[in-house]
Amino acid sequence: MTHKELTLKEIYQTDKKIVSLEFFPPRNEDDLPSTFSLMESLAQYPIGFMSVTYGAMGNTRSLTREMVSFIHHRLQVPSVAHLTCVNHSVSDIDNILDGLAAWGIKNVLALRGDPPKGQKGFVPHPEGFSSALELTQHINQRGEFSVAVAGYPEVHPDADSPQDDIEYLAKKVRAGADLVITQLFFSPEVYFSFVEKARGLGITVPIVPGIMPIRNLKQLDKIVRMCGATIPPDLRKALGELQGRSKEIERFGIQYGTQLCQDLLKGGAPGIHFFTLNRSRQVQEIIRNLEDWIRS
Repeated sequence: MTHKELTLKEIYQTDKKIVSLEFFPPRNEDDLPSTFSLMESLAQYPIGFMSVTYGAMGNTRSLTREMVSFIHHRLQVPSVAHLTCVNHSVSDIDNILDGLAAWGIKNVLALRGDPPKGQKGFVPHPEGFSSALELTQHINQRGEFSVAVAGYPEVHPDADSPQDDIEYLAKKVRAGADLVITQLFFSPEVYFSFVEKARGLGITVPIVPGIMPIRNLKQLDKIVRMCGATIPPDLRKALGELQGRSKEIERFGIQYGTQLCQDLLKGGAPGIHFFTLNRSRQVQEIIRNLEDWIRS
């Protein structure tokens, strides 16, 4: 049995606050059943859509397709397939999009993508796209998909300046994006400042805050180095004091994440997009704490 897949545009045409979830493909196919079980456990909540990241390696790319199909056909939740420019010709991109369209998938998150491990900077495929902007334009011209793009509240690491970065976001939206999902951050003021600047440039599409539950300081430091986010001093201090006490850090992460999400929703955010890191417990607890918002 199949269901009518909602587009991103349709999902956000509501006064309700939308919760969405990001997953990544496991390293090997043997771990797929446990990943499916995790996704099912979270599908019991009112989820607007689930997205699946796109690995740099061939085997994880095929698992991305399996996961997107599972979300669409088994869970019957709208699915969003991540798509990057990395190591792809235009023909490769079109083949992937053809496959998604054949399965009834209507939503794509268009990204440039990170360089493969060991490669210092991004090098476009000689017959491919060099930016998320070009990819967004191409997908939009096909007319089959609703496109989401990434926004960087604390500036993309490769951007020349904050102004250049947000002007580039405006170009992606003008190229046909229906939704912006932000990179992670840890302070509501960072998000609201970013939204204000975006609106000032004429960006009117929903801007959804991307939130990652906090598990430990070491993991956090590694991730923020990659994405250009900053850890507020009070958060760093609290995590430092809890170092080595995993249960207490988990509880703290739930409390901090809940407060951050509540502040964002109170301030007008259209929903929350959780970077689950393929773990359910903290995300489940935070969603439960937000039930008054997401079921109203």
